[in-house]
Amino acid sequence: MTTTPSLTDAQLVDLLALVKKSDTVELKLTVPDSDIRSTANSLGMDPLEAELRQVVFFDTPDLTLNGAGLVVRARRIQGGAGDTVIKLRPIEPDQLSPEMRRSPSLGVEVDAMPGGFVCSASMKGASSADAVRKVILGKDKTASLFAKEQKSFYKQHAPEGLKLNDLVILGPINLMKLKFNPPKLARKMVAELWLYPDGSRILELSTKCTPADAFQVAAESRSFLTE
Repeated sequence: MTTTPSLTDAQLVDLLALVKKSDTVELKLTVPDSDIRSTANSLGMDPLEAELRQVVFFDTPDLTLNGAGLVVRARRIQGGAGDTVIKLRPIEPDQLSPEMRRSPSLGVEVDAMPGGFVCSASMKGASSADAVRKVILGKDKTASLFAKEQKSFYKQHAPEGLKLNDLVILGPINLMKLKFNPPKLARKMVAELWLYPDGSRILELSTKCTPADAFQVAAESRSFLTE
């Protein structure tokens, strides 16, 4: 059994400050391939209830955006829907302008996982599965997927001169997403099984909550999963 390092006192202070300034908190746990089946069985997950999704990331071949803390992503969802996001991380919420914080398309979230955390700002947009597929197949340009507000957010934070249409497609990556109510835990959880092109798999378990409930939910979820 692997022991997860605890946060230091200084990290806890930083985490508390970020949580207070965020809109939501997402608690995450990654399960390695070797433990996926036993975890699914223990939590009562039914794979036939999962929703099929396909994700593509956009970056340069040498991952320039990743190095700058910027994530550009589009997603196809079973049934015809789709969405896009341009995410900046790590971010200090106070760095965002009041006007930007008021945008209904922007969300500030703290992702907390065993031994660490990160705060991100995500500018979200709607799309469709067909629109994303056209970009994957080279029939449309990358920039066509993103709204004006998203393009402005990208321009503010991307390396100078690097345009959306200059980016290459990384993926697609197929995944299965399942929302479920595990026994003995009075809240919903989300399981995402990522199926990478090289054949590897990762199961991510998560649950979202308000900043005010973050530490109570973390304690309850940890206790449940440990049991």
